[in-house]
Order: sequence, then C-alpha cells, then structure tokens
Amino acid sequence: MRKTAVYEQTLFPDITAEFPSTRYQGSKAKLVERIWEHIAHLDFSTCLDAFGGTGSISFRLKKAGKQVTYNDVLRFNYYIGLALIENAHVRLNHTEVDWLLQRHPKTVYPCVVQDHFHDIYFTDEENAWIDQTVTNIRQLADPYKLALALFSLCQACMVKRPYNLFHRKNLYLRLSEVERSFGNKTTWDKPFDEWFRLFVQEANHAVFDNGRINRALNLDACEVPGEYDLVYVDTPYISKHGAAVDYLDFYHFLEGLTIYETWDACIDRSSKHRRLKPRPSEWSDRRRIYDAFERLFRRYRDSILVISYRGDGIPSEPELVSLLKRYKRTVHVEHFGQYKYVLSTNPEANEILLIGT
Repeated sequence: MRKTAVYEQTLFPDITAEFPSTRYQGSKAKLVERIWEHIAHLDFSTCLDAFGGTGSISFRLKKAGKQVTYNDVLRFNYYIGLALIENAHVRLNHTEVDWLLQRHPKTVYPCVVQDHFHDIYFTDEENAWIDQTVTNIRQLADPYKLALALFSLCQACMVKRPYNLFHRKNLYLRLSEVERSFGNKTTWDKPFDEWFRLFVQEANHAVFDNGRINRALNLDACEVPGEYDLVYVDTPYISKHGAAVDYLDFYHFLEGLTIYETWDACIDRSSKHRRLKPRPSEWSDRRRIYDAFERLFRRYRDSILVISYRGDGIPSEPELVSLLKRYKRTVHVEHFGQYKYVLSTNPEANEILLIGT
C-alpha cells in the first residue's frame, strides 16, 4: 500500500504551471478553454473528472481553484492523475533523473519488453532501454516521483510511435527508408533518454498547489466514493456504425509498463501486437452503452453533470439528452462545431457539450 504524503496547502496557487504537451487519442486539451467558458459560471467547489484521460480537464479545474478528484479505469492514466493532479509539490531533480537513466550493477534487470516485443514497436536496443528504465523507476519510494517518472516514460514511448499508438505491429514504418506523408522520422529516431528528460521537465513544470487537497483514483467511474458538486464525463466513443474506441487496445503497452511484474501473464499471445487480454467494457459495447449512461447519470444525479460528446455517436445526441433529462431538470447543449480526432474516419463529426443542472 502506497503512503500518501501530507503537505501544508498554500493560499497562493502557482498559476504559472503549464499542462504538458499531449498526443493522446481523444484528448480534450485543445477544447479545454472552450469547455471551461461554458462551466465557469456554475456554482461548484468540488468536482470529479470521471474518465480523466490526459488530465487536461482536471488540470484546468485545479487551476481554477476547485477541489478535484481525477479518476480513470486505466492504470497508466491513473499515474497521470497522481503526477499532475494529486501531486502538489513533488518534482524529480536532475540527480534523480540521471540515476533513473543509468544501469546499476546491483540491480537485477528483467527482460519483459525484450522477450515479448521484439520487432513490434521499438528496436532491440530501445526495448532493452525500456526494461532498464522501468526497473529503475519501480525502485522509487515516493509515489509522486514514481508517477512523474512513469508519466515521462509513457510519453517518451508514445512520441516514438507512428500515430502515437500501439494498435499494430508496425515498427517497419519507422525504419523504412521511404517518402512519408505522415509522422516525423527525426522525432521517432531521437534517443529515448532525450525524450525522457524533456517530458520530466514538462511534468515538473505542471506541478503546483492550488490550495486544495486533490486526489487521483483508479476505479470504475460509477464506483468512485463521495459526492461532488460537479461531475465531468468524457466516455469512450462508439460511432453511429457501432465501432468503439478501445483505449486499452490503443495503449496496452503503456498499461503493461505499470504492471511490469505481472505483465507477462496478462499478454494476449494470439495477437500479433501482443496486446493485453481484452477486458469487456460496457462503454465500448453498443448493446450495453445505454444502460451504462443510465447507471452513471443515476449515480451522480445530485451533481451538476457535464458531458463531452460527439454528435455522431451512440447514443445519438437526442437520445443522450433524453437520458439526461430523466435525472436533471434542465439540460443545455453547446455545439463546438467540427473537430477531428486522430484516426477518425468522419471529418464532419461535431463536438458537443451537455450540461445538466
């Protein structure tokens, strides 16, 4: 069980803190200010970001002085929340980063990535670097330093991947000497050490104390304890054709890094890209998605509900409004217009925000 450090809260939050760069599928980082414009006037002090993802919304709420609970069912995302939202003071210094990037004679280094991911995502040399670095990271005693280091490692792994994803065995896209219409070979070939140091710097600069006790959780969205003035919801997306965004499949490699000790037993060896064994989710099942929203709205019926959504999804916008009206007296819908996500096949999809009060 990790020990939670206790710090004296400040009355003067550091407003110079900046949210790190992100390359995460479905991130609301580019929309965060527009979302904030539509909720800033609402009367709330405590809030839950139920599907936290990159933490961009939680971070904006934290900067606004709210007491924020970040939650995400994926463990690697939880570490984002721990590093950037719950963490108020802790940073990694240069000496610690140097230590993380060195090989230590008395440390036993497993070869999980080398053994299972040869010729899939990274070169053999890079796989060995990942095994070494994650082993060093796991020796950090402070939970926030551990989270900052894991955040930086995951960011480094993403930036060196075509499409920033792990959904295909496609190392050849990086290594082929051909003309490309996407990606950046210079970015892909930049050494892991350099990327890691850069992302540590970004993460350190994002750490601040907003005068509140914030927290990060790793739970099902409907099982988060406590009551909140406002609950922000940004669920996985199911297109009108029934195709679901599966974040575990997109980022299974990052999830594996956070369960390094047991990763081997969790790999789906029937898949070419060595994904984790599937975890069925109601949020990616078109037959169960309506009940999932119903359960979520019922759980947080006493909170202001703010839902980010895409107009071409399942449920449809009218269906979702109808579901929300079962629990909220007033439902307001804001249309942000067309917004295209990475790998989206529908460039005309409209981003919407539903506010139930």
